[in-house]
Amino acid sequence: MSTNPLSKLEFTGRTAKRAQYEAFEYTLTPAGVRVRNGSHAKPEEHEYVVTVTNGLPIACECPADDHYEGACKHRVAVAIRRPIIQAVTQQQLTTDGGRPLGSHERTDHSGPQANSENAASTEECDCPETGDSFPCWNCVRTGRRTLEE
Repeated sequence: MSTNPLSKLEFTGRTAKRAQYEAFEYTLTPAGVRVRNGSHAKPEEHEYVVTVTNGLPIACECPADDHYEGACKHRVAVAIRRPIIQAVTQQQLTTDGGRPLGSHERTDHSGPQANSENAASTEECDCPETGDSFPCWNCVRTGRRTLEE
């Protein structure tokens, strides 16, 4: 995800402005990012799911995304908010069976902080309902234990 998603989208200046100033609210879903427009009097009638693939908002359920050239304001709004792109990408990696980002990226195990991280990841799972051989979801999600242990 080294390239800014905006550089891969085509959109108008008007769309870019609306993507920045409208009061959007974001919720991660299994399908992507639900974008609710809080600027409307009835925001619940103005929410659409934006599909993100490889860090790029590629589609939106809104009518404008189907009827006009270029990306709609919902796709642009997701693209300009890097933490949202990172969160949906991490969710997709985890859902697809990958490890959460950061749980396996560090290879330098030197220094006191690395040692405390290693100690935390090898501690026994404190969730008794899963038994000793199978970690709970929270331990896997946080990188404390892996399914291979």
